[in-house]
Amino acid sequence: MQKPRALLSVSDKAGIVEFARGLSELGYEILSTGGTARTLAAASVPCTEVSDVTGFPECLDGRVKTLHPAVHAGILAMRDKPEHMQQLHDLGIVPIDVVAINLYPFKETILRPDVTLEEAIENIDIGGPTMLRAAAKNWQDVCVVVDPADYGTILDALRAGTITRQQKFLLSQKVFEHTAHYDALIARYLAHKAGVEYPPTLTFTFEKAQDLRYGENPHQTAAFYREVGRGFDGTVAGVHQLHGKELSYNNIGDLDGALSVIKEFPDTPCAVAVKHANPCGVGTGETLFEAYQRAYEADPVSIFGGIVALNRTVDARTAEELAKIFLEIIVAPAFTREALEILERKKNIRLLELPHINTPNGAWRDMKKVAGGLLVQDLDTKLLGGELKTVTRRAPTNEEMQQLLFAWRVVKHVKSNAIVLAKDSCTVGVGPGQTNRITALELAIRYGGDRVRGSVMASDAFFPFDDCVKAAHEAGVTAIIQPGGSIRDEDSIRACDEYGIAMVFTGMRHFRH
Repeated sequence: MQKPRALLSVSDKAGIVEFARGLSELGYEILSTGGTARTLAAASVPCTEVSDVTGFPECLDGRVKTLHPAVHAGILAMRDKPEHMQQLHDLGIVPIDVVAINLYPFKETILRPDVTLEEAIENIDIGGPTMLRAAAKNWQDVCVVVDPADYGTILDALRAGTITRQQKFLLSQKVFEHTAHYDALIARYLAHKAGVEYPPTLTFTFEKAQDLRYGENPHQTAAFYREVGRGFDGTVAGVHQLHGKELSYNNIGDLDGALSVIKEFPDTPCAVAVKHANPCGVGTGETLFEAYQRAYEADPVSIFGGIVALNRTVDARTAEELAKIFLEIIVAPAFTREALEILERKKNIRLLELPHINTPNGAWRDMKKVAGGLLVQDLDTKLLGGELKTVTRRAPTNEEMQQLLFAWRVVKHVKSNAIVLAKDSCTVGVGPGQTNRITALELAIRYGGDRVRGSVMASDAFFPFDDCVKAAHEAGVTAIIQPGGSIRDEDSIRACDEYGIAMVFTGMRHFRH
């Protein structure tokens, strides 16, 4: 009676010797190639070189090893079809019952900073995916293994008698998921190298970072995936959790928003408070303590239960202030030992470390899933459309210009329609996500209260009417920054001149939907 056959050919040698030895003890003939065969031979596991089965030596620097009918017919033959089995017999081909393959390390290769295109190309596996797909297609008859973590489960099943149909089907599904991921990595890498930004068909691949307890609401399931193919410096995917419960779906979304704002202020200590994806308080200062105090005072009501991002090491003094209220998350490049001791007294707070928090987001894509499709765009990493243009008779003072630019950096991260009022290097009122601009301003004024007088105002888009200028004047706003470009710009400019308000145009809007 013909012994069952297993074909083993792996780049990742973890566990392969134990797996092969277990199969051999169960009576399997082991076929192998190249480095895998040498590894098994060194461990005294009996194996047969694939070239001895095919009658054809490996060639072209190992590019061709398994692309042969003696291999693929042995994998693809359907055992319940007599004509298939008769053809194998006539051709002298033995069926292959177990296929264990893992692929050339393409991902690991392209993640090296010094990798060349030639090195990446050489690490595109050809024979491996072909055998995997063949075995996965014939899953009813062939046990196919792509993940070394499955070796033990398969041996246990074989020792117990057989691998179930359901187990084989799940292993097959895992293969097609793996090869699709592998091919998507190759497609994205080559598209990047070719300078193709928006190809006719778009392939992205992500790896699961964690399952989440639920989504935006408890009745929704969710998981968090990391994009593959680049580093995670300065991103939510790169945080290291030091303390507290695991992050939730909403935590991750809010955290991404907080990090986007903090990157606007790399050159000065800054604190950003975010609630429901909108900044509710942003402050800068000579010290991190001063920056956090300003962010807190900007809106002491909304910050409660929010997320705070800080771009300098958290010291004990700042930690004492942070600990005075309930916060969901604190993220910073580092925490002193004393600061951690203070904050870890709060059982549920999540403390996250992100050493490169100021790293710009760079060339990441911004994606929004809509029913039936996907919107893809560049990230909004720019700030101004050119030189600022003063359009009123009065130009902003140096102090006003400093505050206008501060407010402009914040307003680009607030949901549209967006208004930000700022004074003394902190926000004093934020009006996010309204269906008209005057309501956004009225909301910001209400949040700011008495502190609005003497502040400056930033609007994410132009004023279609002069009503915002009039309301700003009545509240005590002294200067305004906005994109300009409305057919009724002159109405707003005229109103500013009437009230003595300085206005500058940026030439760039920052809608955020």
